[in-house]
This record gives sequence, structure tokens and C-alpha cells, in this order.
Amino acid sequence: MHKFSTRRDFLRASTVTALGLSAGAFAARAIEPIPRQGAPRLMLSLAAYSFRNFFRYTNDKKPSTEFRSIELSDFVNFCGEHNCAAEVTSYYFPKQITDEFLLNLKRHAFLRGVPISGSAVGNTFALKPGPERDKQIADTKKWIDHAALLSAPHIRIFAGNATKDATKEEAKKLCIEAIEECCDYAGKRGVVLGLENHGGIVAEPADLLEIVRAVKSPWFGINLDTGNFHTDDPYADLAACAPYAVNVQVKGVIRRRGQKTDEPSDLKRVAKLLRDANYQGYVALEYEMAEDPWKAVPRLLEELRTAITG
Repeated sequence: MHKFSTRRDFLRASTVTALGLSAGAFAARAIEPIPRQGAPRLMLSLAAYSFRNFFRYTNDKKPSTEFRSIELSDFVNFCGEHNCAAEVTSYYFPKQITDEFLLNLKRHAFLRGVPISGSAVGNTFALKPGPERDKQIADTKKWIDHAALLSAPHIRIFAGNATKDATKEEAKKLCIEAIEECCDYAGKRGVVLGLENHGGIVAEPADLLEIVRAVKSPWFGINLDTGNFHTDDPYADLAACAPYAVNVQVKGVIRRRGQKTDEPSDLKRVAKLLRDANYQGYVALEYEMAEDPWKAVPRLLEELRTAITG
């Protein structure tokens, strides 16, 4: 029977076992999980994506419904009414973003007592050198500047897909290089970047962890989405990645490999695996289900609040 001298040894061994890696391979390749002093702290947040069909300005296009059309300030008000932080997802800002707009939103959130937990960039980094890759990096840096002005501590970013021009291994290398460049920029502005497990080259936990361990920056980690591992055992895979998480997005459902339908997320199990990893940070509900979010989100927020504080 294994004996672990520290909690970190246990987490390291758990990650190795979950991914089928030998201890020697782990020691040779991997960085340590994020060191955190003290006890786990799980703080409730809500992603603006949860109301994606209701925002008045989505790249200057009309929302898909006129019912209760909202702006980001209205979303912040909703978060204030439900006592949670706000992830002000970048997709729902005006097309032309000014410093005045950002500062007014920051002031509004402050006066409502609503922390801004972060934002998101719809990028892809698995591109070969060229104008499109340069644009993806430039757009990410622009949003790092926006986040810094908002005092948003975190931005979730994405990897992308392998293409006919780049194998998965080549795409991972390209992704690592772009992330390191953006992390260097982000660190100088006090913003942490979190790579989301969002299909493509990070659909499997081993590939996600390979990228995360290879990036040389203290301003980087995993944006752990509980609904995005469509694997044999999503909870085991989430547990393997949790020691590297800098932000967590919680979905109301999961779907295992081979399943044709979703199953409800076990929120208590999610909270436990985060505590076992000594996670300290935001746990943001990101609602994607079919039920009207104005009815479903308050209920799920309370269920998530109970799970993370229980």
C-alpha cells in the first residue's frame, strides 16, 4: 500500500494513476500542481454565456429573442441579486469597446458589490505562422488589456483543432508557443490565463495536461469545464486536472463517451473533487440547457452554492 508524506504527493500520484502514466514519466515531464496554502475555498460565480440569447449587443447583431433583452450592466445586476460574482464573457460586449465603457462597467459592478471573476476570448492557437495566427494572438492581448482595466483576474482561452496543415502534435506545439507569448503579456498586467478543456486538441485530459505542463509561465493554468470531457469517466478526468485549475466552469449536465443523452451533473461530487485538490478560486455556473435560463439559473445557482459551501 502506498504511503504519501504530503497532500501534494497524494495529488501527484492520483493524477498519474488517472492518466495511466508511470511515476518516472511524470517526474521527468510534469510540473508540480499549483501550490496553495490553507484550506479549499470555492467561490460562486456566473458566466454571462448563461444568458447568451438575451444580450442586446452581440457584435451589433440583434439577439435571437426580444424577450427581456439585456446588457452587461443588467447581467451584473442579476449577479448582485443572486449574491455571486460575474464572468463578463467577451462575446457580449459592444463591437467597439472603449475604455469609458470598461470603466463604467467596472464602477457599476463595484457599486453593486459584484466581483468580476473573469472573461473569455474566443480564440484558436493551433494555427501555423501567418496573418490569422497573428490576429488570434493580438486579439487575446487586446482582451488581456481589457481585463486588466476591469480588474478581472482571469481570462479563459482555447486551444483549437488539428487541421490538414498540422497534426495534433504540431498543433499542440503551436498552441504552447502562442500561450507562452500571451502569458508573458498577461503576467505584466496581472491577468491569469486558463486553457479550457473544450474539444479539439484538448478533448482528452492527457493532451490538456501535456500542454499545461509544457507552458513556462506562473500566469497560466486550466479553466476546468465540468461538462466538456466526453470520456469514459469524466469525474476521474476532472479530478486529474483539478490540481492545475485556475478557474472552474460548472455545467448542469455531463455526457460520457458513447452516451446519446446527457445526465445531470453531480454537483456535490464536483465540489468534493475540487476540495480534494485544495482548489481555491471561482466556480462559475455556465448554463447551456434548454429550459428558460431566467427560471433555471436561479435554481442551479442555489444548488451549486449548497454544494460548494456544504
